[in-house]
Amino acid sequence: MGKYFGTDGVRGVAGADLTCEMAMLIGRGAAAVLTSSTGHKPRILIGKDTRQSGDMLEAALTAGLCSVGADVESLGVLPTPAVAYLVGKYNADAGIVISASHNPMEFNGIKIFAGTGYKLPDEVENQIEVYIDNDCAGIELKTGAEVGRVYRRDDGLQDYVDHLYESIHGDLTGLNVCIDCANGASAAVARQLFPRLGAKCTFIGVEPDGKNINAGVGSTHLDNLEKAVVEGGFDCGIAFDGDADRCLACDEKGQEIDGDKVIALLAMNMKEKGCLEKCLRYYGVILVFGIGAALGSFMTSLFEERTIWISCGFLFVCFCIMFIKEDIEGERGLD
Repeated sequence: MGKYFGTDGVRGVAGADLTCEMAMLIGRGAAAVLTSSTGHKPRILIGKDTRQSGDMLEAALTAGLCSVGADVESLGVLPTPAVAYLVGKYNADAGIVISASHNPMEFNGIKIFAGTGYKLPDEVENQIEVYIDNDCAGIELKTGAEVGRVYRRDDGLQDYVDHLYESIHGDLTGLNVCIDCANGASAAVARQLFPRLGAKCTFIGVEPDGKNINAGVGSTHLDNLEKAVVEGGFDCGIAFDGDADRCLACDEKGQEIDGDKVIALLAMNMKEKGCLEKCLRYYGVILVFGIGAALGSFMTSLFEERTIWISCGFLFVCFCIMFIKEDIEGERGLD
């Protein structure tokens, strides 16, 4: 964890802790680091949740990025996982989410994904922090045609909904579900996705006004969903947080379904489909390789090169495991 970047980006009260000046510095620092690491003019996606301060911070962040020559593609309001996915789909160099997740509306945050769709490595965040501490001194500010451009992308929502639908391979026909979108970033996605899967849906928390995100709704206020499920006779309820990077659920009795149980159910379903066997084989390769490397290093330190065959033997086993013919065919998704 760095000075500014915590476990989930830079966060604070918008306008007080997370100011426009800070957002611009983050933009300039990020653009400089990405330009240096990629060797070209970076393309950066920006998504956000429904907080009123999101527009303000996006404008400042975009100004910082473009002033160092990066191009920005604004995705509008989208869930955090959508930005992570679209970074790879659109072959962007990075993705940024402006959100404070489950926190009250006065908070906001800036989280940066690498081109892989995963969180920036700590060492990259540290490089950005060095620039922030020095007010981005030494960074060349572009002029004329070298200034970055800003583009609006309206296809992100549909591309993400299509990705989720195609990944699920499920049919929810006959399921009566109450879905709480926390007046946040999941509202548009959920209203397209779940009916498309065949579910009969009733939505709450789908009227964001910039101020009501997470306010008495969403995964931080599951009691409201539990009450709605019981009174409405729903089969289950699902509640997202403000940026839809987490959800909680309840059964038809309004009782919370623990997240660990959800993971266990998913794992059981994947096992039935044979999806876990491939994972186990890959983990087996890693395990055997690690054991071989450690044991070989230890034995070599004791007996020098005379035991190098031990490492070679484990490496041979790894290669054998890697090329075992897969017996699993057919669908890999969850029903």
